Amino acid sequence: MAFSIKKIFETVDDDDRVLNGTEDNYYETDSKDIDNSSNKMILLEPRAYSESQQIADHLKNRNSVVVNLKRVTSDQAKRIIDFLSGCIYAIGGTMQKVGVGIYLCTPNNVNVQGKISDDSAKEQEKSDEEIEW
Repeated sequence: MAFSIKKIFETVDDDDRVLNGTEDNYYETDSKDIDNSSNKMILLEPRAYSESQQIADHLKNRNSVVVNLKRVTSDQAKRIIDFLSGCIYAIGGTMQKVGVGIYLCTPNNVNVQGKISDDSAKEQEKSDEEIEW
């Protein structure tokens, strides 16, 4: 009875996992889920810090997420942003603030062009100028 290592690896069909990307940066996905046309934009309003893992799961699945933090306390919002910052760093993605308490989180397969200017800073400058007059 000859034992072959090749046969061991050929019979591993239960785990159809594929590594996508480069040496430094890869995602582990099921081969069934690889469909570049199904990238989605997910809109979420977490109500607690515990929902941040769900946001990270969407990012791991290569979906963009818009996160509205207006329904959580400022302490929870800081924790969520800290958690998501670590997740985004790990997958090589980006995070941009698009409004007060609203962030766009994208994996590295999504290119975001342009920036949203912070109108509140401009309004503050205008109000300071008006006071000086």
